[in-house]
Amino acid sequence: MQKNKTLKRLLAVLAVASVSSTVGVQAQTPPSAAQNSAAGQTGSSAKLSSGDEKALKDMAQADVNEIAAGKLALSKAQSSAVKAFAQQMVKDHGDALTKVETVAQQKGVALPTAPDAKHKAMADRLEKQSGAAFDKMYMENAGTMDHQMVLSLLQSDARMIKDPDVKALADAHTPVVEQHLKAAQQMSM
Repeated sequence: MQKNKTLKRLLAVLAVASVSSTVGVQAQTPPSAAQNSAAGQTGSSAKLSSGDEKALKDMAQADVNEIAAGKLALSKAQSSAVKAFAQQMVKDHGDALTKVETVAQQKGVALPTAPDAKHKAMADRLEKQSGAAFDKMYMENAGTMDHQMVLSLLQSDARMIKDPDVKALADAHTPVVEQHLKAAQQMSM
């Protein structure tokens, strides 16, 4: 009964988060597109500052890491709530990565395409787990700790961002990461 209530709450939070993130991202897209049109070819190919490039790469790396962990959880998680959370991570971070890749291509920035060493090591540890132990480790690492770290990184990077397209991406990423963190924290394993 308690698991059913928890699952219903999680699904409600994720549904609200998904709708909110879609609306927020859509609200950010027209100004970026308009800015790109106004800037013409020279604006879209202008060299980014090192802070803007770092921010783009950080967002892409976070998305790649979450997608990989989410896919692993979809195949190994025992709890339906954990699987629902993992599915939401794959969807939301996949959508976000597509947007980051679009801006990075316009700006001539090469992005990471595989999880970083820390997350590869975490995936190796997760692979050795099963059942409730897997679910707990996934939610603690990919759910809570990663989203806390990414939120902190986004906030730090945001102070250095000058490019309006990169700023729009960071602004769209932040509330989604906050919602993921809140959902993960609500799922006490």
